[in-house]
Amino acid sequence: MPITFDADSFTMTVLHAGDQLDHYRIEALAARSGMASIFRATDLNNGRPVAIKIPHPEVECDPALFERFRREEEIGKLMDHPGVMKVFSDDDRSQVYMVMEWVEGRLLRKILGEQPKLPPERAIRITLRILDALDYIHSHGVVHRDLKPENVMVDAHDNIKLIDFGIAGNAGARRLTFAKFSPTMGTPDYISPEQAKGQRGDARSDLYALGIMFYEMLSGKVPFSGANAFLIMNDRLLNNPVPPREVDPTITPQLQEIIYRALERNPKNRYANARDFARDLEHPEQVGVTDRPEFRNWKDRRTPWAKKALFYALLALIPIVILGLLLYIARHS
Repeated sequence: MPITFDADSFTMTVLHAGDQLDHYRIEALAARSGMASIFRATDLNNGRPVAIKIPHPEVECDPALFERFRREEEIGKLMDHPGVMKVFSDDDRSQVYMVMEWVEGRLLRKILGEQPKLPPERAIRITLRILDALDYIHSHGVVHRDLKPENVMVDAHDNIKLIDFGIAGNAGARRLTFAKFSPTMGTPDYISPEQAKGQRGDARSDLYALGIMFYEMLSGKVPFSGANAFLIMNDRLLNNPVPPREVDPTITPQLQEIIYRALERNPKNRYANARDFARDLEHPEQVGVTDRPEFRNWKDRRTPWAKKALFYALLALIPIVILGLLLYIARHS
């Protein structure tokens, strides 16, 4: 069903501490992104602290971006798990906004910015809690599809909340597809190979992204790199990751094996579900270490430019070969 907008009906609302929006009192601006502003507020009906997310006017006028906002709200209302950001239902509103539970904590990205490498026991603890949340959403037909440190809140006890389900896939929701629109699926550093190829991805795509995050938490680096998003995604499609133990020899062979199982290029070879991934993390001593070719050939880096260079070199040889044949025929005729 197409979404239509009356751009004239949208106005920019500037809110300050102490202002009231319906039955919510604004306490402070908590964050601002390219799509929305998030305020810490108090629900005056029950005194509950909440987060209010207000989309920017240009988002409301853009069908693809507004659907992303609505998708996050729809999924958030359906979810009921301590590891997933809860969205509250409230239909009596004077303008478009989303009301979410207020979570004390910091983004995992901020934590990694201050401490790029986490102790293995903490990295495992956070990853297990993310896996528990993923197991829940996957069992309810939802795939996050944009899992990254920016979308994981961590509190003082390392409890987590998954946030931002804007491009999530939901078996019961509309597809994120519009005429003349193609929303970006995922983030280059964490996107799965199948998503990089333009496929929608499934639960195993989330496990791949978490494998990247676990690699980063243990080593302080992401396994694939490049000067731009195109090169990062092609590095993922063409090359093997730098073995984690090459980056940090203190990473155990078992944890390295778990990372490789999560980062298999072919989804069929990855962990089938979050429970299998969690089982290995809970019992690493039972993980058999495989002698993988990736340990030996990871230094052989291929680039898309090499294939193009070879193609153009062969193309340039064609007239030379034709000229040679013509000269040969002329001399022997």
